[in-house]
Amino acid sequence: MAARLPRPRRFDVYAASAGLLGGLLLWGIGLGVRPADEPVVLFDGRWPLLAPLVVMAGCELLRRAAPRTGLLIGTVALSADTLTQGSLVTVIMYTDLMYAAVLYGPPASARRIPWITGLLTVASTVVPFAVWRVPETLLIGVAVGIVSFAPASTGLIVRNHREAADAALLRAEQTALLAEMDRVQAVTAERSRMARELHDMVANHLSAIAIHSTAALSLDDAATTRQALGVIRENSVAGLAEMRRLIGILRDSGGDTEPAPAPTLGGLGALVDGARANGLDVALDADPGDNLPAPVELAAYRIVQESLTNALKHASPGTVRVRLDRHEGSLRVEVTSPYGERDTPRAPGSGAGLVGMRERAALLHGTFEAGAVADRGPAGGKIWAVRATLPLTEGDLA
Repeated sequence: MAARLPRPRRFDVYAASAGLLGGLLLWGIGLGVRPADEPVVLFDGRWPLLAPLVVMAGCELLRRAAPRTGLLIGTVALSADTLTQGSLVTVIMYTDLMYAAVLYGPPASARRIPWITGLLTVASTVVPFAVWRVPETLLIGVAVGIVSFAPASTGLIVRNHREAADAALLRAEQTALLAEMDRVQAVTAERSRMARELHDMVANHLSAIAIHSTAALSLDDAATTRQALGVIRENSVAGLAEMRRLIGILRDSGGDTEPAPAPTLGGLGALVDGARANGLDVALDADPGDNLPAPVELAAYRIVQESLTNALKHASPGTVRVRLDRHEGSLRVEVTSPYGERDTPRAPGSGAGLVGMRERAALLHGTFEAGAVADRGPAGGKIWAVRATLPLTEGDLA
């Protein structure tokens, strides 16, 4: 099957039609470029002008669909028009073909055509003058430059500007995309941080409420029930205060109030006392030292808080041991609790606490591990151990 030419654009059809009608108008009034007695005119008269004109108008249909093909055929048509009295419209349409070939053609054509037309212009200027030694021969080079090099150079300038504009638009779109990705990542990170804070602040109190309410419902003892209700009330009030603090941080107050301070390791004593009030036997051995970075203090406090919450929900009867100390430029946190069957009520767990503790350690480039291990004490059995190592140096906190 024969290859089908691409469909012309609407503007190219208008350009070809305008060129053909303009050429026919000049042909009708008998206006040509050269007189019939010039030596270069081999086909004088009006009718030979029509063939190059019609072919050049047809090439205009290919100015964007197939620019190199249109320029090649147009060059042949212009050469044929040179052997006649010539038509100004045919020459003008050829300059448009030269311009379109550079502007819409492939990059290789856009680079080569200006160089080729430039060399032809120089050769058309130097060679005739060197042969005939007549100043008027310099006009040949001027004519070649106007017909070929000028439109090719114009097309190259316009193409470079368009490519620069497209590159700038692409960079702007990439910048906007990167900004949107950064925004999404920032929102995701902030949501994760809020989820960790909400879980760590409220889960402890809600777990105590769930366990003591279950005990109050299962035991038919007025004194025990009253004691459980007292613990429930204390944890409800504490949890409500924590929620209000978090809501106060999230709400936009316009800068009229200062945010509530984040908990520090100085509050471990109160945290342990609260765990003991909820029924845990807690032994605290904390020697974190002074001048700890604020992110490390907050992470260590939350890890201990969540570990005590998990012990309240899942640990067997026994002593829960909390230990903090410094070691080789890091703060070590270890919380151990008896692991096994228990005869007291359990609170449901989702596993979000372990995920939050691991995320806190990872954000500080520290390590975290949690799991059941063999007890090294005289009682034997198993314990559940939570261990975290948090670097104290500023470089590790970046």
